[in-house]
Amino acid sequence: MDATATVTPFSTLIRTASHEQHTEAETSTFMSDLLGGRLGVDAYTRYTEQLWFVYRALEEGAEALRDDPVAGPFIQPELMRSTELERDLAHLRGADWREGVEPLPATAAYAARVAECARTWPAGYIAHHYTRYLGDLSGGQIIRDKAEKTWGFERKGDGVRFYVFEEITNPAAFKRGYRELLDAVNADDLEKQRIIEECKRAFALNTAVFRELGEVFPLSA
Repeated sequence: MDATATVTPFSTLIRTASHEQHTEAETSTFMSDLLGGRLGVDAYTRYTEQLWFVYRALEEGAEALRDDPVAGPFIQPELMRSTELERDLAHLRGADWREGVEPLPATAAYAARVAECARTWPAGYIAHHYTRYLGDLSGGQIIRDKAEKTWGFERKGDGVRFYVFEEITNPAAFKRGYRELLDAVNADDLEKQRIIEECKRAFALNTAVFRELGEVFPLSA
């Protein structure tokens, strides 16, 4: 074997291996209808509620992982979204927004899996961290732009603050740095493959949430 052969970076492996699941989530009927302006602000609000349950699980588990040799480098305060989601929900639903907010069954399963990984498998937690936060910094900006134009939210104001990373001034540079963290992750090849499989699972869990949201908000024939 050529000693100079290029080894594929883990960040590339995880992206390419999960491409099919990622595409399935992005092109779900619910998300297509939401981005196409065919659903009302109530659908956007319900989607935002579901995100809150997932990010609460992600970020409640983060503190205990801060010093973990595998997941610790990924715990970065500038990424945290729970506070912004709560601010958006207060704008969308009012100050008492917590009353009556319930996760869909798929959301509850998603959040439970995130919490389980945070408690028992730091490398698996990375898979969920990656699928959520890097997506927020990338495709999430399309949702923000559509929400502002469709429902008249103030640009980068309440209602879309979840998508605004005020402490990240250069998203492209930040994403490069994040991918470098993935490439340097403290895991052997077998564990890296398990992370990839968990990444696929994360996208599937997300797709299940979209599917249930689509059942709640079907388009009229």
